[in-house]
Amino acid sequence: MGIAIVTGGSRGIGAAIARRLAQAGHDIVVNCASSVDKAEKIAEECRALGVNAMAMQWDVSDHAACEQALAEIKEKMGVPYILVNNAGITRDGLMVRMKEEQFDDVIRINLKGAYNMLQLCGAMMMRAKKGRIINISSISGMVGNFGQINYCAAKAGLIGMTKTAAKELGARGITVNAVAPGFIDTDMTAGLAEDLKEGAKKQIALGRFGKPEEIAAAVAFLASDEASFITSQTLVVDGGMI
Repeated sequence: MGIAIVTGGSRGIGAAIARRLAQAGHDIVVNCASSVDKAEKIAEECRALGVNAMAMQWDVSDHAACEQALAEIKEKMGVPYILVNNAGITRDGLMVRMKEEQFDDVIRINLKGAYNMLQLCGAMMMRAKKGRIINISSISGMVGNFGQINYCAAKAGLIGMTKTAAKELGARGITVNAVAPGFIDTDMTAGLAEDLKEGAKKQIALGRFGKPEEIAAAVAFLASDEASFITSQTLVVDGGMI
């Protein structure tokens, strides 16, 4: 088994992915931007599953910080075989009222942060001639969402990035895919008004929000040997919403 990096792995979908990959026998690096205690708790849970795991704090939107973090990971654990680009934020607002920094912050972290990690890890994987990269997109990047032009643009960008990276890295045995979750029970959706939640559930064929573990299962499949001939794809996990 290899070393897996999960960005934004301290909570929600990222934490579920870290645990699921640990269950599959992968050593885990849990990245966080600020929640070091939460990231360390997830690393502890992974170690309890019998793998090596460590929590590391760095800003994925900072290219130099990514370089430094990957050098440390390589020295302490080895070359990462799996990268899950999950780190992301929201800064919602109507397009005509959105402040420039609201747009820029989301693009910088959700899209450029994924690019930084994809570029640097991709180079390491190319030398090793193996790897699995999974980008966490969203159905919002496929259909749009009211008040989220920045988030939707970043998530749509991730899908385009996935397709291009898959073409560039495929000859070296590296697959690059995306997972596009729908409404998932996380801190991000917990803050929604109840009437909005109920309205959303009526649009979902299965009539409920998904669980972080259901996204993690899709990621684990794409990271496995069973998905060795799948690349450049976006796997929608939304309960039949779109």
